[in-house]
Amino acid sequence: MQALLGRLYDVELKYDVHDFLVTDRSALRNLNPDNDRRELDEELLLAETTDGAGVALYLDAELVRRLEADDPLGELTDGNLADYCTALEGVSHFVYTTWRLHGDAPVSLLELETQAEVDKYAATVFLVAEQRGGTFPAEVHPRLFDRVSFDARLEPEQYHRYRTAHALAAQYCRRLERRFVQRGVTRIEALIRELRKFYRLGATAKLRHALA
Repeated sequence: MQALLGRLYDVELKYDVHDFLVTDRSALRNLNPDNDRRELDEELLLAETTDGAGVALYLDAELVRRLEADDPLGELTDGNLADYCTALEGVSHFVYTTWRLHGDAPVSLLELETQAEVDKYAATVFLVAEQRGGTFPAEVHPRLFDRVSFDARLEPEQYHRYRTAHALAAQYCRRLERRFVQRGVTRIEALIRELRKFYRLGATAKLRHALA
């Protein structure tokens, strides 16, 4: 998944996510924020250190086992889509955060969540198209953006952030389809250029561009 995002955005990957992967939930003890008591299957952990920042990506061990048994990169199906999206969101957070931090650029939570929603759409479109021999998968947008519910245990600030990021990404990705896909013919190079441009925008510009 890291390689998939790296190729898509032409991002030089300085770190391997496997070196930062945590699958033992007990390792998260005393690390979760006070306002979030949920036991998540995926979580990016960041801590300021004297050398810069400490980073870890937690993916639930059972989630990892399911993905290994039914690899979505080999064949993405309704059966493994949810696990694929969960893991891809975590890898997206890791790649984008470490890439931004490596360039001494700040990252806002809303920016991070919005980019992850776009990443799930873009990576899924290209993955499914490759698995189908190049055919653009028109069902990806409604599958990812229309059939969604939010965790009732979210704090109000979290709920607002996730819902806003979801709405921004849905609007932006729908615009991508209108601009670059006509009657099933996809302008691949133009679409990739636009996605790479969006990826490199700062927080304010990224959110403004999503709304344009």
